[in-house]
Amino acid sequence: MTFPDTRLRRLRTTPALRRLVSETRLHASELVLPMFVREGIEHPLPLGSMPGIQQHSLDSLRRAAAAAAEAGIGGVMLFGVPAERDATGSASCRADGILNVATAAVADEVGDALVVQTDLCLDEFTDHGHCGVLASDGSVDNDATLAIYREMALAQARAGSQLLGLSGMMDGQVAAVREALDGEGFHDTVIMAYSAKYASAFYGPFREAVDSQLSGDRRSYQLDPGNRREGLREALTDIEEGADIVMVKPAMSYLDVLADVAAASEVPVWAYQVSGEYSMIEAAAAHGWIDRRRAVEESLVGIKRAGADAILTYWAVEVAGWLK
Repeated sequence: MTFPDTRLRRLRTTPALRRLVSETRLHASELVLPMFVREGIEHPLPLGSMPGIQQHSLDSLRRAAAAAAEAGIGGVMLFGVPAERDATGSASCRADGILNVATAAVADEVGDALVVQTDLCLDEFTDHGHCGVLASDGSVDNDATLAIYREMALAQARAGSQLLGLSGMMDGQVAAVREALDGEGFHDTVIMAYSAKYASAFYGPFREAVDSQLSGDRRSYQLDPGNRREGLREALTDIEEGADIVMVKPAMSYLDVLADVAAASEVPVWAYQVSGEYSMIEAAAAHGWIDRRRAVEESLVGIKRAGADAILTYWAVEVAGWLK
């Protein structure tokens, strides 16, 4: 008998064998593509901080959504960049607001080929860049913000959004939006709560993508990066309020929180591979420091292995092509 008796390497000897025994697999249908649409432009505008990503015009958005459907991914998450902003983000609730117009256009373009999703938050629409309206002392007024979220939810549902991504981190937002939707007959509109959304440095490139007007920070309503239990508590609270899906954001720095939520949740758990994660890998690959495809795949497999049922990622369409 040779030593050692247990040879775990047997299952790694060939590519075919490694594929056969792989514990975690990626599927195109579990990937969601975030997309940005800017009001008043005729051609897409590339983003300097996110190579390969752009702010779309309405026409280019429709084409990109059709390509996403053809690739077989699960859905697209739409973010609007309005031409004008105000203190209450009023463009978010108007039928002719850029996000709602874009939602209707994409829903018309792709039909049921993928899930049309919309970001429900005020940060893109306010002139101060916060996710809610401000009180007289400059703090974010939770309950006044909920009233606007109700209006936003109805506007997005009327435009054709199948899934609302509640990303504002206001207390009670899931219950408030569910009540508004059900009251108007939108019983089948899905609520996905950004439950464990941390006050992260990795959102930087995203703020270019939505032309954020933020000064200061969002630490008074987004989670402290040091808090693990609180992330789980937020997710369980959102489930109690009626969330159909809960999400952890960012993904890679919070895999422990993702695993906690996945272990406890009775509803699907998603994760958002955010702009900073995307830009870091792209930058390292551009310098030749890492193998780009392997790094992208490894990052997504790690998120999936931690418990994500679906992943929002800017590589969604490209990775779907690799998986064919």
